Amino acid sequence: MTKEHRSSVAVDSKTVEKVTHVSGEQWIKEGLAIVIVGASGDLAKKKTYPSLLSLFNGYLLPSNVVIYGYARSKITNEQLREKLRPYLDGKAKSDVIEDFLSRCYYQAGDSYGDLASWSALNNSIMTYEQDLKVAKGIDKSNRLFYFAIPPNVFAETGKAIKSECMSLNGFSRMIVEKPFGRDLESCKDILHRLGQYFDEQSLYRIDHYLGKELVQNLMVMRFSNLWMENMFNRNFVQCIMLTFKEPFGTEGRGGYFDQYGIIRDIIQNHLLQVMCLLCMECPNKLDGPESGEKIRNEKVRLLEAMSPVTIGEVFLGQYEGYTDDETITNKESNCPTFAIIRCFINNPRWAGVPIIFKAGKALNERKAEMRVQFKSAPAAETLFGGVEVPRNELVMKLQPGESVYLKSNIKTPGFSSIPIQSELEVKYDTRYFAESSSSNPDAYSRLILDVLRGRSANFVRSDELIRAWEIFTPVLHQIDEENNRPHIYKVGSRGPDAADKFFVEKSGYLRNDAYIWEDGNICRRTTPEEQKSDGAILKVAFEKFATNGRIDLNGFIGAAVNSGEGFKTMAEAQTAFDTIDKDGDGHICFKEFYEFLDTA
Repeated sequence: MTKEHRSSVAVDSKTVEKVTHVSGEQWIKEGLAIVIVGASGDLAKKKTYPSLLSLFNGYLLPSNVVIYGYARSKITNEQLREKLRPYLDGKAKSDVIEDFLSRCYYQAGDSYGDLASWSALNNSIMTYEQDLKVAKGIDKSNRLFYFAIPPNVFAETGKAIKSECMSLNGFSRMIVEKPFGRDLESCKDILHRLGQYFDEQSLYRIDHYLGKELVQNLMVMRFSNLWMENMFNRNFVQCIMLTFKEPFGTEGRGGYFDQYGIIRDIIQNHLLQVMCLLCMECPNKLDGPESGEKIRNEKVRLLEAMSPVTIGEVFLGQYEGYTDDETITNKESNCPTFAIIRCFINNPRWAGVPIIFKAGKALNERKAEMRVQFKSAPAAETLFGGVEVPRNELVMKLQPGESVYLKSNIKTPGFSSIPIQSELEVKYDTRYFAESSSSNPDAYSRLILDVLRGRSANFVRSDELIRAWEIFTPVLHQIDEENNRPHIYKVGSRGPDAADKFFVEKSGYLRNDAYIWEDGNICRRTTPEEQKSDGAILKVAFEKFATNGRIDLNGFIGAAVNSGEGFKTMAEAQTAFDTIDKDGDGHICFKEFYEFLDTA
């Protein structure tokens, strides 16, 4: 046995048997070498290695796993481990992290297609596999290759792996990161680069949105709940919205982003993939080895029912100062950082129902969600004396804080019988993880485990990619060629001023401005009698949100709600906070908080 792999094949902290949901599967009992191509890059350090640690810590990798990094940087095994350690600290117990790092090795190459270096890596892995056979009698070993590299080196990397580094007696699977092109032709080119070396069953094109808890929950929610499936059609649904918002801009990545824009970066892949799962017909199998292809067949069928997007269904925006990013060379760029797009699915279930995609950068909040607004209840206004009755909505928040809530109407508490909107809600953190040391697995961990298990449902098939680009390529080319100018909007706003009008006209959505949802708390204003005069409750509420004895606007709202106070709108809360915050530094102390609520 070689010294290099002794810790991987000997009994150590992770070889103790522990029953998990994959314990009975054959691959977990075999050898496994994981190769991360592009190991010195940000994606590998920030996502891939931490996700592998999560699986390792959860006994979801073979106990004898080894992990090799491959890149062009000339570093040693120990230098790689030191680079990784800051990204792993705190994500597991220190002894587990050290055990994990002891299995991480490194192979440098002059290029990603350097055959000699890939041959050297293959020799190292074969030595590990031979040691495993001698020490434990394990004679079958698998290999997983993670491509954390740009598409322009896919071909040379794939050729080198196929030539020098495939498993001799187990599976060899490739995880490939986006982007998968910027239009139909470039997508076909990328598919060919790897397709000439590997068949479709060996390629797993990863879209991390398909690994999110709420997305993976979609098929269970839709097809195991009688009420939901019966109402999911054109007879009950007014519109479907898929939204992505983030509060920061390109942050020095403008040169890359300017080549793609928000439609290519978010809508054409992440949101479109989520929409497919939300709207597709039910496959005849949803779990097990055969389900992957059946699910992907239904996604393709749905995409085939969609017509290419036209320019009249597109609204574009760009935040002020976008081209100030030094990495953007074209200072007249029309690259959209905000977009709303309407599509239709031309099948019996969804004909005529607007599907709205909305995505933007440098907006007022971080949010990704699916929202289904149902049609108005028949004759509701007549039944309730002319009062406008809010529509029901099903909202599934992907981030931050996974949750599902159904906006439903109830009677106004007290003597009034006017319908008001409330919600039936499940918050994952409080419902499932509040009293547990475990947490919701990250998307990359879920997806890597799916690859090891040979489950393809959460990965994008080549025909899906081609059809998705067929839908979006014509309008993307038109935007580029005609230099369509986006609407300018302020950083930190909800988007361009004209966006709301476009959205309402295209969707038929009716907003209920009387409803406020703040992380599950319905804000209300209480009577003076409900306040405790000694301030004890106020102090507890304040301390819950305080940092160094002070709270910001979000803490102010949370503390007010927790102490029985509240606000009708965010604007009212902002006005109140600005009144208290005399020095304008964005923070207030307990005395200021108490004096405000004591006189409110």
